[in-house]
Amino acid sequence: MTEAGFDAGRDRWLDRQGLLRNVVRQELVRRQLEVHLALPPASVLDVGAGQGTQAIHLARQGYEVVAVEPDPQMRAACEDALAAEPAAVRGRIAVLDGSLETLDTMAALEGRTFDAVLCHGVLMYVDDPNPALRALGRRVHVDGIVSVVARNAGAMAWRHVLRGDFAQARTVLDEVDRSGWDRRDPRYTNELGVGCRADSLERLGAFFGGIRCSLEYWYGIRTFTDGVAVDTPVPEDPGELAEILAVEERLGRTEPYRRMGTLMHLVGRRGEGRGPVL
Repeated sequence: MTEAGFDAGRDRWLDRQGLLRNVVRQELVRRQLEVHLALPPASVLDVGAGQGTQAIHLARQGYEVVAVEPDPQMRAACEDALAAEPAAVRGRIAVLDGSLETLDTMAALEGRTFDAVLCHGVLMYVDDPNPALRALGRRVHVDGIVSVVARNAGAMAWRHVLRGDFAQARTVLDEVDRSGWDRRDPRYTNELGVGCRADSLERLGAFFGGIRCSLEYWYGIRTFTDGVAVDTPVPEDPGELAEILAVEERLGRTEPYRRMGTLMHLVGRRGEGRGPVL
């Protein structure tokens, strides 16, 4: 499985961007990133940028952004969104054809490193997160950050409970009983109908160490809104949405609740180390 595994669910993904679950996800990631990013102007590489939600937001804030995306329709959606932006914003973002697998061979990125490297919602589509993180680590400045959003293996049973699928929750728990909480790469089918894998916090944290990034902080995402139907719209009352986001944000940074987030957002900061990341 590679990033191309997302292709089967691309159209459903794009259709759902304005719905509650995705609005919560994008807004929480945005708020969490603001805690760790250097002030603009700074350089950002967004790998697997999709329709460009985070990349365009950062360009609006004054960051210089390179958005790398392998899917032509996703790039087209990003370019369409950019067309509505002022010229100054468009001038701060470059949208490139590429992927995790091609980062090291992209001529436009040769020799370049960035203040922040983002990879959000991509690791679940690759077979092994370690080479993926090493590719990201080769692109970050010393003292820069690597930001990753991945599926939380530790919350897989809770995810089914939220949705009222108690039989599947028992299946996950039975597997945990057999294999232990540290079993690797539990597999699942996401709401787009695409086969994916989840990651454990501990394993990803160890891989961050391998690219000389200390784990500065990690957050849970969608601790309770993962239980709503995928077609649930954003509430008409802005105050209700604000309250949902406020509670999700608090839970996502607070123990033990953040461990129940069905996604996890890890932010690592690159240390001095010795030599390049291999």
